[in-house]
Order: sequence, then structure tokens, then C-alpha cells
Amino acid sequence: MKKDKSIVLNLMTEKGFEVLKSISHFKNLIAFIIIGKDASVNDDYSEKIKTLCIDNNIDFYYQENQPKIDKNIYVIAVSWRWMIKHPKNKLIVFHDSILPKYRGFAPLVNMLINGEKEIGVSAIFGSDEYDRGEIISQKKTEIVYPIKIQEAIQINNENFKSLVLEVIEKISSDNNITSIPQKESDSSYSIWRDYNDYYVDWSKSSIEVKRLIDAVGFPYLGARSKLSNGDEIIIKDAEVIPDIDTELRHIGKVIFVEQGCPIVICGSGLLKITDASFVETNLSSQFLPLKKFRTRFI
Repeated sequence: MKKDKSIVLNLMTEKGFEVLKSISHFKNLIAFIIIGKDASVNDDYSEKIKTLCIDNNIDFYYQENQPKIDKNIYVIAVSWRWMIKHPKNKLIVFHDSILPKYRGFAPLVNMLINGEKEIGVSAIFGSDEYDRGEIISQKKTEIVYPIKIQEAIQINNENFKSLVLEVIEKISSDNNITSIPQKESDSSYSIWRDYNDYYVDWSKSSIEVKRLIDAVGFPYLGARSKLSNGDEIIIKDAEVIPDIDTELRHIGKVIFVEQGCPIVICGSGLLKITDASFVETNLSSQFLPLKKFRTRFI
């Protein structure tokens, strides 16, 4: 068996928390945990990871004050957003896409926005450029739309847990960890997202707008839209409605109201907003039922 204290884990978010729970029986292999924080989500799970470390008597540090790591130890990174300086053959990164597609940032969100039929996780060795290391193994799952980000995270967490366990078992048993190069001709990049990316582009199809709403909901900040009167809302849920003929396509205008819910003209198709709130109050009851029929979403 592998000697004790042969792994350092860099963990963030719910994925990192779920992974640590699933491998707690390997705690004798873990030298310590490095915990990362993420201010862009409602709950970054850093406190939950800390508590789990304490409950299992595992040493931990936060990313900003991490200690030096022995070059002969394996470093495993789950849901990690920073580059890690460590020997490439001892650094194993778990990335939530089916590489070489969606290298980079927020891959799961971007995959859902694009309507990909599969989501998954790749285990790769370290490299000088992000997410270009050789592939050790992958897990993937077919999904069906509509699907909200929270459900997709739960599905992909199972892929993370299964894949991390597979790799740690190899480390524990001293098995050789093999890998293959990524196929560059199949590669694509997933670009980082900021606050501006939460805003709905009503010139998109209703199907695309619905996917955005579902992909950036809780635990993220939620899809945004401004109204022509200057108000701003968070759209929490919506329903795709079959299109109708309009003589002029006034994108963003409300065309019908059903049970207090506005139906908005999109680039193609219509979208019924079934749950939304003003950003300032976050109270759905203050936006729905819609108070003014002649409302334009911009």
C-alpha cells in the first residue's frame, strides 16, 4: 500500500465538498486540504469543507496562506480556479467538461447554455497552459432539457466523486497512472463569465433564453433583465411558448399576460416569465402578477 500522507487536495465549492465526503475513508493519505473561496456564488462551501476537515481530523489551510508542498506528493485539484505550480506528473486536475472541449472557465454553465447533450468530468495531468494536460480518465452523463444548474451540478458531482475515487485508489495501490494526449483538433475554450453575462439577450430564441435562465440560477446570481422604466429584475423561471406571427417583431415587448405572468417576444419564439423579482427587493410578489401590460424587457 502507498505510505501515509501522499496527497494534498485543493478544493472549492460544492464539488470539492462532495468529493471530500466521498473519500474520507482515505484520510490517512491526505497530508492536508487547501480550501478556496468563491465570492460569485451564494454559498461557496468553504465553511462546510472546513467543518468536514475538522470532523475528520484533516489539516487544512486557505488558499491565501497555503504551505509549501513536497514535490514528491500528489496534488489533486477539484473545482480550482488558480494555476498550481507543481511537477506536472504529480499534479492531477479535475475539470468539469469532457476535454478537450470547454477548456477554461465555467464549463458546466456554458455547456448548459449551449444545450450540450452530455456533461462530464476529466482527470488530467498538470500542464503549462490551463486544461491542456494529458487525459487520465473521464466520466460523463447524458442530460435532458430543460435542466437547472443545481440539478446539473448534482449529476456531475457523481461523476466527480467516481473519478476522484478511481484516481485515489490507483495512488493508494501504487498503480501506474497512465494518460493520453488531448486531440487538439477537437479542442474549444470556455470563456470566463462576469456580471454582464447574467443579462438576457432577448434577440436570442426563447429556447436559448430559457437555457440561460436555468444555467445561471441558484447557486449563481440569476438571469437579469432591465425594464424600459429603469427597473431591473431577476428571472428565476420561465416557460417556452410556441411562436406566433407578428407583423413587426418588437423584441422584448410583452405580447400577452396569462395569470399575471408576462409573455415576452424573443428573437424567435415566446417566453412566459413564471417567477421573477426586482433586484432591489428580491420579492417575487412585488413583480408578479405584472402590474403594467405595456412593459418592455431590454
